[in-house]
Amino acid sequence: MKNENKEVKVKEVESKEVELVKNSNLSSFMDYLVRNNKQIRADRAEVIAEDTEIIFKRTIEDIELRIKKLSRERENMLDLSPDHALSLKLAEDFNANDFVTKDLKIGVEIRNEEIRLEIAKKRYNYLFGGLI
Repeated sequence: MKNENKEVKVKEVESKEVELVKNSNLSSFMDYLVRNNKQIRADRAEVIAEDTEIIFKRTIEDIELRIKKLSRERENMLDLSPDHALSLKLAEDFNANDFVTKDLKIGVEIRNEEIRLEIAKKRYNYLFGGLI
């Protein structure tokens, strides 16, 4: 009788081990299905925060690039050689009004982008706690 009890217990242990193995394969899926509302919200919040941080960084980089391009364009306006480095634009070919208008326009664009950059950096630091 004692031997029978031992065999039954061994079989029970073996069947539970098999059951545990089966359950471990489904555990990730089951865990996902039975997550509570707090866990679901936390997962969603993490995804939203990560996406937003990446887009914020990209936007800041885009603004910095735009400022560099505008600054280069403004500097290139000072190059008055039309064909090559040795030739000079004749005074009669130079339109001062157009130059001033374009220079001021680019200057305003640069200033606007600098303001956007300052706001974006401050907001990024506030929202994500990191320095950029």
